[in-house]
Amino acid sequence: MIPLRVKVEVNAEEPFVVRLRSFEAEEREREPEQLNHFEVSLERADPDGADYAGEGGPIRVLGIDPSELDGDVLLVNPRRGTADRLIRSTSPHNTFLVTERCDQVCVMCSQPPKKHHVDLFTYFETAALLAPEGATIGISGGEPTLFKERLFTFLKRVLVARPDLFFHILTNGQHFEEDDRSTMTGLDQSRIVWGVPLYSHDPSVHDQVVGKQGAQERLLDNLAFLCRVGAAVELRTVLMQPNAPGLPELARFITAMLPFIRTWAVMQTENIGYGRMNWKTLFYDSSEGFDVVGRAIDLVRSRGIDARLYNFPLCTVPEAYRHLAPATISDWKRTYREECEGCSLKAECGGFFEWHPRDHGYGRLGAVQ
Repeated sequence: MIPLRVKVEVNAEEPFVVRLRSFEAEEREREPEQLNHFEVSLERADPDGADYAGEGGPIRVLGIDPSELDGDVLLVNPRRGTADRLIRSTSPHNTFLVTERCDQVCVMCSQPPKKHHVDLFTYFETAALLAPEGATIGISGGEPTLFKERLFTFLKRVLVARPDLFFHILTNGQHFEEDDRSTMTGLDQSRIVWGVPLYSHDPSVHDQVVGKQGAQERLLDNLAFLCRVGAAVELRTVLMQPNAPGLPELARFITAMLPFIRTWAVMQTENIGYGRMNWKTLFYDSSEGFDVVGRAIDLVRSRGIDARLYNFPLCTVPEAYRHLAPATISDWKRTYREECEGCSLKAECGGFFEWHPRDHGYGRLGAVQ
């Protein structure tokens, strides 16, 4: 797996954000003009680590080749001797985990909620301002809108300062209010996609999945609110045994009640967190039972609504639907298996989650020749 946290040595007391620069030798004479206050440049490297220097002082990064870090933005925690790679300059999969608190307890949650919260929005803002041009940054949790005032302020400041950036925000859609209308309309919604989950047309099934009574009713009200403020919505449905039989009914519900959504994403389950704990009662083998998925996808697309399959290995998807299955698994948690060797679709395929089980997964699996 690609490491998202690295060891560092630094002479500092408080956390800080820094961008690493690995200038080539011929560029070193221009370093003073090119570096800003939040940047450090590579001074030397040895088998154990790399030394960087800049206006903010020296920093030594251990155990990783500096060529893999060039342009990366780190949040350094001096007391722990670690740094989180908030922005990896060569990756399209950069996400800020803004909180681990959540007011829902979804049965398949890959990031089980925690009670504590540490406000890092100031650091996230600095990191976003240092992101590569044209980047899309994910915002995730927990539930980011539990701290929506801080979230809105962050978005407003960054969207104004960096008109080239885009955001994809995951939210359970429980915390929008009519009082948020002016703030939401003041944001450039053309550069924000809100990823919102709906697991069933049946309120009892949705509420059971998220562990919160009345959640679906509240969600539908807030989806209507997002429509009124001009937000782009990516509706997300994790495919599971409890909701798979009703997927075509959910598709009909979407076409009738939610035709304004930008995309409907049907997603495969991730075998980590609560998803791992409940795997045998949740995982739906779409390689053996794709029919309900295909009928649901066909219905919404026939009504002009975009549909996608997220986290589906291409060999588990019938050929007619493979163009709807982009490589969505983040590079840092993606892997391929022995069965993938020799597959003609490997370069296009998103593969598997690193933690996908080998003994309880897809029944039909293999290289496509």
